[in-house]
Amino acid sequence: MGGVIELWIWMLVIACFAFAPLGYFIYMYTMKNGEPFGDIEPHGDSESAVLNVAGKVINMAKGLIGKK
Repeated sequence: MGGVIELWIWMLVIACFAFAPLGYFIYMYTMKNGEPFGDIEPHGDSESAVLNVAGKVINMAKGLIGKK
């Protein structure tokens, strides 16, 4: 019977370590009014030099393809 209790305790300790990140995420999510990592900006709403250059290259390629 002692082996079963020891096994149960080890399984409980391992489960605590396994589910600790999930518990931390839930704690942070509920702490900041539904924003798990604070006030972050949604993707695609900000200006970016790389996105502007890529847009210009795409428009230039469309223009060249349309002229042929």
